[in-house]
Amino acid sequence: MQIILASGSPRRKELFSRLGVDFETKVPEVDESILGGEEPGEYCSRISRDKAHSIHHSNRQALIIAADTVVVIRGRILGKPADASDALSQLRLLQGAMHEVYTGYTITHETRSITRVIRTRVYFRPMSDGEITWYISTGEPMDKAGSYGLQGIGSLFIESIEGSYTNVIGLPMSDLYNDLKGFGVALRTIGEV
Repeated sequence: MQIILASGSPRRKELFSRLGVDFETKVPEVDESILGGEEPGEYCSRISRDKAHSIHHSNRQALIIAADTVVVIRGRILGKPADASDALSQLRLLQGAMHEVYTGYTITHETRSITRVIRTRVYFRPMSDGEITWYISTGEPMDKAGSYGLQGIGSLFIESIEGSYTNVIGLPMSDLYNDLKGFGVALRTIGEV
C-alpha cells in the first residue's frame, strides 16, 4: 500500500519514520485561516482534513496521513511567528504559564477517513526577556507554532507536560499508530525486507 504523509514538516517526517514503513511526503496547499468563532480542536481537525483531502484527490489509492498542530493560551491560537517580534510576543505569553497543544490528524484511504484531535498541556518556567531574546536568536522558534521546540533548545524552559510528548512536536505517535493499525498498517518486524 502506498503511504503518503501530507506534510512539509521535517519534525513530522522524522516522527513518522519511526514506524519503519515506506512512505513519501507531499506538501498540501490549503488555506489555514482561522474561521470566526472556531475552537482550537475544530480548527486543527478541519485543517488536517483539508490537507488530507487535497492530496487524496490526486492519489486515490494511497493511504494519506495529514496533521495540524496549534498552541493555545487563554483561548488564543498561536501559529508560527511572522517574525522575531511576533516570537517575542508569543514567548512572553507562554513564559511562566500553562498552555495547551492540539494536534488534529486525519487518515484517509479510498472511501474511509477518520479524524482525531489530541490535546497536551505544557507548563513553561518563567523566562526573562534576556532568555527569550537569546532563544529567538538561535532561530529555533521561527518555524514552530507557539515559537518553541520541545525537542530542541526550547526544552530548557519546559517545566512539565501532561499528555503526549510527540503531540507537542507535531504528531501524537501512540494514538496515530493505534488508528493506523485499523487501516492495516503494521510495524515492520526484524528480518522483513
